[in-house]
Amino acid sequence: MGTSVQVTPLCGVYNENPLSYLVSIDGFNFLVDCGWNDHFDPSLLHPLSKVAPTIDAVLLSHPDTLHLGALPYAMKQLGLAAPVFSTEPVYRLGLLTMYDQFLSRKQVSEFDLFTLDDIDSAFQSVTKLTYSQNHHFSGKGEGIVIAPHVAGHLLGGTIWKITKDGEDVIYAVDFNHRRERHLNGTVLGSFVRPAVLITDAYNALNNQPYRRQKDKEFGDILKKTLRAGGNVLLPIDTAGRVLELILILESYWADENLTYPIYFLTYVASSTIDYVKSFLEWMSDSIAKSFEQTRENIFLLKYITLLINKAELDNAPDGPKVVLASMASLETGFSHDIFVEWASDVKNLVLFTERGQYATLARMLQADPPPKAVKVTVSKRVPLVGDELIAYEEEQNRIKKEEALKASLMKEEELKASQGPDNNVSDPMVVDASNDHLSAEAAGPRGGGYRDILIDGFVPPSTSIAPMFPCYENTSEWDDFGEVINPDDYVIKDEDMDQGAMHAGGDINGKLDEGAASLILDTKPSKVISDERTVQVRCSLVYMDFEGRSDGRSIKNILSHVAPLKLVLVHGSAEATEHLKQHCLKHVCPHVYAPQIEETIDVTSDLCAYKVQLSEKLMSNVLFKKLGEYEIAWVDAEVEKTENEMLALVPVSSQVPPHKSVLVGDLKLADFKQFLSSKGVQVEFSGGALRCGEYVTLRKGGSSGTQQIVIEGPLCEDYYKIREYLYSQFYLL
Repeated sequence: MGTSVQVTPLCGVYNENPLSYLVSIDGFNFLVDCGWNDHFDPSLLHPLSKVAPTIDAVLLSHPDTLHLGALPYAMKQLGLAAPVFSTEPVYRLGLLTMYDQFLSRKQVSEFDLFTLDDIDSAFQSVTKLTYSQNHHFSGKGEGIVIAPHVAGHLLGGTIWKITKDGEDVIYAVDFNHRRERHLNGTVLGSFVRPAVLITDAYNALNNQPYRRQKDKEFGDILKKTLRAGGNVLLPIDTAGRVLELILILESYWADENLTYPIYFLTYVASSTIDYVKSFLEWMSDSIAKSFEQTRENIFLLKYITLLINKAELDNAPDGPKVVLASMASLETGFSHDIFVEWASDVKNLVLFTERGQYATLARMLQADPPPKAVKVTVSKRVPLVGDELIAYEEEQNRIKKEEALKASLMKEEELKASQGPDNNVSDPMVVDASNDHLSAEAAGPRGGGYRDILIDGFVPPSTSIAPMFPCYENTSEWDDFGEVINPDDYVIKDEDMDQGAMHAGGDINGKLDEGAASLILDTKPSKVISDERTVQVRCSLVYMDFEGRSDGRSIKNILSHVAPLKLVLVHGSAEATEHLKQHCLKHVCPHVYAPQIEETIDVTSDLCAYKVQLSEKLMSNVLFKKLGEYEIAWVDAEVEKTENEMLALVPVSSQVPPHKSVLVGDLKLADFKQFLSSKGVQVEFSGGALRCGEYVTLRKGGSSGTQQIVIEGPLCEDYYKIREYLYSQFYLL
């Protein structure tokens, strides 16, 4: 049998709940994504709590709450202790997302599911990988290799490829094939025939308009609202799709010469943009190329002002304005407060750029028709005063005294246990605290302090006859140049530097946004007061899809191209999941699964994989050709057993007939078009085919599937020249 693969959904199937899945490969357990939603409901994590201690590695795909929001809680409360893997942007922006979530909730509730220290501790265990970088596991995971690949959707977003014994398991959720302003499209289409593909059905029923048309409509509705004297609120995530919206707004304001102010308001707004400025190599090719030519960072914002507390927005000049504020769900954060203030004015606009999470205020407002009034809870934190403050201080003093007494008693117990029953008799240097002849001063705090000084670090072993100072032998190694040292002892690790920056707040210079820092460092006694209000919704409510996910038609085309041997569908409404399942059964592969929560499905490959040795006789006659980072060769061999019962490939004993030529490589027509243009050939796309010169046409397709390249035209000089250029794009074996 092939590599054993089992998939168990822990959250996020047949609905739009957070994503969390258990993937077991030959007994090695991967937790792929560890998401939570903006309700932070612990009951959603019940399936995860059952398996958390058995997890061997965690893979994170995107830097938002739905993909990594439960990581701090799982590590603190559920026993999750596995190493975590992600790209650098997912690590950095995910950290800021969790900071923003915590600070938003701490302002309006006694939030205690996790703390900033828990967030720091969870992200400290992250190993950061670059795209296409292979990471090899050892020990229990021997032979397993993981690698992140471009997903699109969010900065640093990842498609995970897990490989063992030549079989690929691909995890690809929330991908986007379209190239955007700040991101390249996904590379999912470059994988062909993986053993298992795990993907989502979230957008299976949706189709999208063209980007240029959508961007223009977006800008026009903003301009119309602002010119009518209204304000615009865009509820956004902390550090995800908001980056694309920022570039759209910057471009539109420049093109239209608009002067209306735009504000980006989160607790970590400044840190977010500072980090993003350093991630240009993770963005689209056009951004990298522009930076190389002009040395101008596209995230040096000219029209958008960064704010980190609502007081700054309240003090801004009166007049129409655009505010991008977290959270997108409107459940909490600055967007919630601004909505309550602006909703009753008919001139204002609330523009949603993504579907609200289930059972949130944003989802309620996106209903058709929208509600005319909604009940909301408005909360704020205020300092304690008067009797409440006195009672609080008395309680804190009582707690401190109890803790001090408890610590003192524990110390005495440890002391007695370490000395034994007869140590006081034989050891003249230990002062007996129970001695009746001690003076009142010695029995007081000063006496206790003196006793501690005598005893701490100087407890004689039970075998000693009299007190003696410890003696340690120097076991260092020496050579002709002096003492032998380990250079690793003197290297400051990146993790240590990152942790120092995180405790200081996490931005690029280790400084926290001023407003967020004041909130963290403010230790004044306070309480949360809340009141329920009914808000009249008179403002305009508009939803425009800027989620950055492939639509239904594109998902179906990509899956048909990838053609996995087995397909697992997760995350999407029941209707969307069932629709995509039926389509894939007809057009993609015969093995399509859509498991329920905690239902384990076995998607082990039907193929058999064997490990073989390559004999020296065989390898001495093999001619390798370089293919990118690899070397490839054609081998004709026979299989035989060695003395130690291993299988080995040896040269064929009889005459080997010649084999048909094999072309190895993956041609993209867009790249081939540029190549032909550089050779002076007139070339253009026409009807999905590449027209080369006057007579020759190239297209992908043909009777044997989409991987075949068909060249059509009369047998003329141009035909043979184009064919030769085409062959040069492949490796001939």
